[in-house]
Amino acid sequence: MIDLEALRSLRAVAEEGSVVAAAAALGYTPSAVSQQVKRLERDTGLPMLERVGRGVVLSRAGAQLVEDGTRLLTDLESLESDLHRQAEQAAGHLRLGTFSTATRGLVAPALAALATSEPLLRVTVTELEPWDAIAHVATGRQDAAVVHAWGDVALDVPEHLERTVVMRERADLVVRPDHPFAGRESVTARDLLGVTWVATPEGTICRQWLSRMYDGTGARPRVAHVAGEFDSHLALVAAGLGVSLVPRLGRSDLAAVPGGPLVAVPVVEPVPTRTVSFVSRRSMAGSPAVTALREALSRG
Repeated sequence: MIDLEALRSLRAVAEEGSVVAAAAALGYTPSAVSQQVKRLERDTGLPMLERVGRGVVLSRAGAQLVEDGTRLLTDLESLESDLHRQAEQAAGHLRLGTFSTATRGLVAPALAALATSEPLLRVTVTELEPWDAIAHVATGRQDAAVVHAWGDVALDVPEHLERTVVMRERADLVVRPDHPFAGRESVTARDLLGVTWVATPEGTICRQWLSRMYDGTGARPRVAHVAGEFDSHLALVAAGLGVSLVPRLGRSDLAAVPGGPLVAVPVVEPVPTRTVSFVSRRSMAGSPAVTALREALSRG
């Protein structure tokens, strides 16, 4: 009989492209993944992997086993969720992908509450960009994710995943008190044509929105400093090195920023609004653990 854990390991090799990467994704050692693949080869009498240069690819039999086995694993996950629904308490281990500001302002408080209300449930957190988090949930590397989408920036969710909005929020322009915009009730994208920005790295969804905000102005944002964490943005703004567009979720107290205080000015035309959603596989819809986690985040 085919070992299900070995099948999961083979699927991870297919998704990650190597035994080493599959082991990292699963939390195993490369040796353990190799042994599980060899077990499948012994059980089936067929090679699962083929060497290509210094790497490996799935053999024809391995590719067929992953394709058909994925449906089996999905059905098994659905069965387990339905059985767990009969339990009085949520229990087990969930792997949650999220993003940095949600970790601070939404996920951490929700998990603290869950630790009291659902003591048998364990949740581990990994920070990922939204599209990576969705891909990880879609392929089984994460059980659920908290993701965000800015304005009309598309965020594709595969059909076998469910997406539930847990909150909506906006971002503000953050400046020093001596900045010309500090006393304004609001600013528009055209007001911001000449400013120097502190921004997130290229390829991040927040950077995409900053660029999209300038559509129709005939200009692009002038980015002088790049930082992944918004607390770093605040430090650079406090130092007089630029301005930043900072989401309200998880934002530090602007009055207490070292080198501050700082001032938040609402942005209009367009309003920088983002939707924060919870994403999980439909096959886990009946899981009390997933339901408890989603509801805790929604209450946040």
